[in-house]
Amino acid sequence: MSENLWAIVINPTSGQGKGAEVGKTVAGYFSKNDLRYQIISGTSAENVLKDLRTFLANNPRCPGVISVGGDGLAHLILQAVVPNKVAFAVIPAGTGNDFVRALKWSLSDIEKQLDFVTTQEPSAIDLGLVDGEWFGAVLSSGFDSTVNEKANKLKWPKGPAKYNVAIALELPTFRPSHFTIELDDRTIDTEAMLIAVGNGSSYGGGMQVCPHASLTDGLFDVMVLSPISKLEFIRVFPTVYKGTHINHPEVNVYRSKKVRINAKAVAYADGERIGALPISAECVPGAGLTWRR
Repeated sequence: MSENLWAIVINPTSGQGKGAEVGKTVAGYFSKNDLRYQIISGTSAENVLKDLRTFLANNPRCPGVISVGGDGLAHLILQAVVPNKVAFAVIPAGTGNDFVRALKWSLSDIEKQLDFVTTQEPSAIDLGLVDGEWFGAVLSSGFDSTVNEKANKLKWPKGPAKYNVAIALELPTFRPSHFTIELDDRTIDTEAMLIAVGNGSSYGGGMQVCPHASLTDGLFDVMVLSPISKLEFIRVFPTVYKGTHINHPEVNVYRSKKVRINAKAVAYADGERIGALPISAECVPGAGLTWRR
């Protein structure tokens, strides 16, 4: 048992193999700087989570868990580190890397990030808790969840382009759903195309769906897109990368600590399938320990 044994958790297949490549770089950094570490790696989420939980049980003074992969791996790691109050760092090696964006780290300067992680104290951030499952960035339902369902079934193309192909396939037949959204101070019954509950500001590889969401304010930003025509959607869609879609008359943003959403739809968080609605989520202040800029 070691007080200073870090865990480096690697998803070798993330980012079309980028995880394995970046994992070698991270392990090399730790070796070069005489920092003790253990690698936990695999392609089965269930096995990786089990191995990480075992590691943390045997190393109660672990200084931190390094996630080398995408948002899916970071999401998985949260389930182990949060109950153990262990700090975590997210090294970008995935397709979207939206949790890294929320923490304000560069997507390319890994050494600078590791210098900070291994020499500075971590700080607390808010996390979302949806029906017992932790998430870091965005919980959503509606059109983007339908797109996620489609994208996950596509064999081609690989990488971020898969999401755009799925949008093109789903948009022609997509119909808005009737949502009941319960917030701290109101209940909203509305037809909507998309609901996004932001702890972080972006998803889908830099789409600033909740541009003003903060990791330290104890509240979610809840973005509701009311029904618009397909042509209008295509016109407005590119503005989500700058976050200016929130100026559109059919977009409303609410702030709430708790949210319950019901509709005939499914929900995703950090790009991972949560399941069919209804769902209940809460922003938990200071639930996570990490290093951010």
